[in-house]
Amino acid sequence: MSSPVIAAVVFGCTFLGALAGLVLHARLPVHHLDADSKDVIKLVMGLIATMAALVLGLLISSAHRSYDAQEAEVQQIGVHLYQLDRALERFGPDASDARNLLRRIVVAEVKYASTPDGAGALPDKPLQAQREAAELFDRITSLSPKTEAQRFIQGQSLQLLARLADTRLLLSEQARGSISWPFLVVLVFWLTVLFVGFGLFARFNPTIVAALLVGAVSVAGAIFLILELNRPATGVMQISITPIRNALMQMGR
Repeated sequence: MSSPVIAAVVFGCTFLGALAGLVLHARLPVHHLDADSKDVIKLVMGLIATMAALVLGLLISSAHRSYDAQEAEVQQIGVHLYQLDRALERFGPDASDARNLLRRIVVAEVKYASTPDGAGALPDKPLQAQREAAELFDRITSLSPKTEAQRFIQGQSLQLLARLADTRLLLSEQARGSISWPFLVVLVFWLTVLFVGFGLFARFNPTIVAALLVGAVSVAGAIFLILELNRPATGVMQISITPIRNALMQMGR
């Protein structure tokens, strides 16, 4: 389910909960809303509000850390691609085929990430790209170094390629999202209960309805941001693949 749809569901739950509270305020017997009842309800609402605020803050912090980590990994991929290309260049003409293959792989990755099916920061690679990556590894290992410098460069190239593969796999796994759906469902339930309580102690008038509407929109907006930060490969807040594009521009120069 997409982030806008989930945010719309959260808005509907909270705002309808507030309207339900307004209806209950008008229909409940007076003794249900006396001073003692209000004190107990306010204590319960305060407890729920505290838990909801803690969980909401935790989700925002977790989603932001996940977004920053994946953004750093994309930047790391760009740096390693540039270093690998330069290492193969220093090896000499024998590594030209490997350099050309590396460039083709990166071009295919960038092109795939720019399509609707591969929107975002490097989603799962198509099978062809995986085969080409394996072929690049074979070509580098098949190089025949003639000097100690070339032997060192070959080892460095293999290390960079291994790091690229590890970072790429980690990025693919993280792009699936890490948010706990039971966590989110419980949070939405708490928020809905809170909005029912808000409406329960208010009389129906346009000002109250407008205030509750703004509150529901704000809560839905917070949930939308959490989901967008948790899914940086798609949606509005996509991680830029500019570092990889910049590395591609430097290849072959």
